[in-house]
Amino acid sequence: MIAGLEIKEIIELALLLIATGALSGFLAGVFGIGGGAILVPVLYECFRIVGVPLEVRMPLCIGTSLAIIIPTSLRSFQAHYRRGAVDMAILRLWWLPIVLGVIAGSVVARYAPERLFKIVFVGVAYAAAARLIFARETWKLGGDMPKGLLMRVYGFCVGILSTLMGIGGGLFSNLLMTFYGRPIHQAVATSSALAVLISIPGALGYIYAGWPAAATYPAVAALQIPFALGYVSLIGAVLVMPMSLVTAPLGVRAAHAMSKRTLEVAFGCYLFIVGSRFAMSLLGGQ
Repeated sequence: MIAGLEIKEIIELALLLIATGALSGFLAGVFGIGGGAILVPVLYECFRIVGVPLEVRMPLCIGTSLAIIIPTSLRSFQAHYRRGAVDMAILRLWWLPIVLGVIAGSVVARYAPERLFKIVFVGVAYAAAARLIFARETWKLGGDMPKGLLMRVYGFCVGILSTLMGIGGGLFSNLLMTFYGRPIHQAVATSSALAVLISIPGALGYIYAGWPAAATYPAVAALQIPFALGYVSLIGAVLVMPMSLVTAPLGVRAAHAMSKRTLEVAFGCYLFIVGSRFAMSLLGGQ
């Protein structure tokens, strides 16, 4: 027995986390989302199995996801940047509002109830899925990205919502850029850069937010040092990161091989599936 688990259970969990890393890295490259949208639901099941209390399970998943996608998003950004697909002008406008949004999200994470994280995840995932699956060319907010204050407000919202969902910001920036007429491939590439801006301060914020959790739940090994720092699971990060780094460039290649519509529908279907997982959790009170 280790941390209350049989050796067989530990091996199964380790294999699941390694497989999750491979899939999240691939999706990071395909969709520019940092892989968090796949990591959070799978980590949720892993932490449920090892007995992490419901009250802290979702923020632990989100903090761990943000830490894991740091190297994945860096690798994905480098691959897209070499192809010349990243809009650097948007990055220059958004970097400060996004970082401020991440800081605000980290403060909220320290005091928010567990259900809030799920509600944000489900609401945004369903809205985004509907936009991507049923989108028409006429569904636009404008002919090009806005300037000035509105653009900075968008950046702040991307930062805070991404931090509460544990994703790299690609979900929101993809939608915004396509609503303003930008090609989906450019949106995906730029989103991979935003994931770098969100994941690093976001992970640090969740370490801060979850620091009291170890003292509150002393019997839960998954929340204690050296297994975790605040709401960042070190074991989860160590097992998931290596495979995600290997598969991220493969996802970039796949994204540039797909048509615009295929990429949109695939992304939308995926978001509907992961959103449904947490919708059922909310309805079941688990």
